[in-house]
Amino acid sequence: MDESNFQNVTNNNLPLPERAADQITQLIINRNLQSGDKLPNEFELGSLLNVGRGTIREAVKILVARNILTIKRGKGTFIANHPGRVEDPFGFAFYTDRLKLAFDLWEVRMQLEPWVASMAAQRATERDIEEIKARCEDVERDIRSGVDHLSNDVRLHISIARCTKNDVVPNLIPVITYSVGLFGALNQNRLREETIVTHRAIVDAIAGHDSEAARIAMIQHLLSNKATLDEEAGKSKERREDLKEN
Repeated sequence: MDESNFQNVTNNNLPLPERAADQITQLIINRNLQSGDKLPNEFELGSLLNVGRGTIREAVKILVARNILTIKRGKGTFIANHPGRVEDPFGFAFYTDRLKLAFDLWEVRMQLEPWVASMAAQRATERDIEEIKARCEDVERDIRSGVDHLSNDVRLHISIARCTKNDVVPNLIPVITYSVGLFGALNQNRLREETIVTHRAIVDAIAGHDSEAARIAMIQHLLSNKATLDEEAGKSKERREDLKEN
């Protein structure tokens, strides 16, 4: 898209700041700006888009909210880390029934992650394999040391997802990462030994480029999580029945 077309920002049905935000996003793409790169100043952007500085400020606020831009006081406006991705893009934190959310996420993961593991086994490079082995060892070390392993557990699942070389998969990672933390909170990290065994099976299958073994190992990993969710659901039902009796 030629930057001379930016004047057309005024010829659209969207609110002016939204149009300006879209055009700034296009500018970032056209100029191949990367995380940490500085955005042109308000005056230059206003000239390019044929809008006032107030509109540019509102557009920047919109893009900050979308995690595309970040403002550094006294320095300027920069491209955010992982632009466009936010920590909880699906708003899972606002789901009040945490147990139902865990089951719903598990259902989605059962459709997604066995395929992810299979594709990772097919496409992982030697460098990728070194990475997932290191992340797997981090999780095991945490578990053996009796410390919280969830942050490294999340990193392992992210590393496996990246092995797919599919550009869409990283945008689905929040489904995985949020559920890992939620599952751990609900089961009080009881699945320590099972986590070690199933993680090793997944990583070994990917390292061996055995896509079917990787798929099956991931299914087994998720089924072990489901068992603890079923147990927690039973306890929750018992607690509700006790409250009714009292």
